[in-house]
Amino acid sequence: MVNAIYAMKNYPIMMVNAFVSPLAFLIVLTLVSRGALFGVAVIGGLIMALTSSGLSLQGDLVHFKVDFKLQDMVVSSPTTAFIYLFGMAISELIYYLPGIAVLLAMAFINLKFGLFPTLQVTGAMILMFVLATALGFMLSTHISDIMESWAVTGVVSILLSTIPPVYYPITYIPLPYRYAAYLSPTTYAAQIAQQAMGYIHFPQVTIDIDWIVLIGVSVVLLLISVKKTRWREI
Repeated sequence: MVNAIYAMKNYPIMMVNAFVSPLAFLIVLTLVSRGALFGVAVIGGLIMALTSSGLSLQGDLVHFKVDFKLQDMVVSSPTTAFIYLFGMAISELIYYLPGIAVLLAMAFINLKFGLFPTLQVTGAMILMFVLATALGFMLSTHISDIMESWAVTGVVSILLSTIPPVYYPITYIPLPYRYAAYLSPTTYAAQIAQQAMGYIHFPQVTIDIDWIVLIGVSVVLLLISVKKTRWREI
């Protein structure tokens, strides 16, 4: 909380940066599609915001580890890796709350879907946040320079939330290139959300596989980040 509140109070531009990226893609896709992809783009913006929030964890962790030696203090204390990860994840999420709030307001005002689809979309987004947070934590334990972490965050963010079909249906990608999109876990989250909203229509078995892959990858990365990362040896 101190990390988030300090940054938001002293560097408001950080909130602007967190807000602009998902909103910019939403505006561009809506204009290009003449409004046809507005609903998909809103949900895509939420997925991007939560994914970017989790990945941003990497930069702060490297900064605290290298510049402030905070990780050394945490390692020598009773604090577990999970508690450290959870606390920092909440601080990163706070950065993105203004943008997430605007996107949620757009969704509730302009999109009409029931309780069960809402729960599906929410579950997919929570899993993406967990996945991105675990990935950001894992990467931070192998990076020793803040400048390198900025570059890694940028590249991974593009691979997870810009290139994959997050802001548009996967059916827009022609075969056989469509199969390459499934290398990114955000594709599964977006497909679940877009199916729940009625923008795409796949057999239920396809959506079930999406859930299995998304949950499996999230759990595996979270377990690795807590149990197997080299945070105590650095």
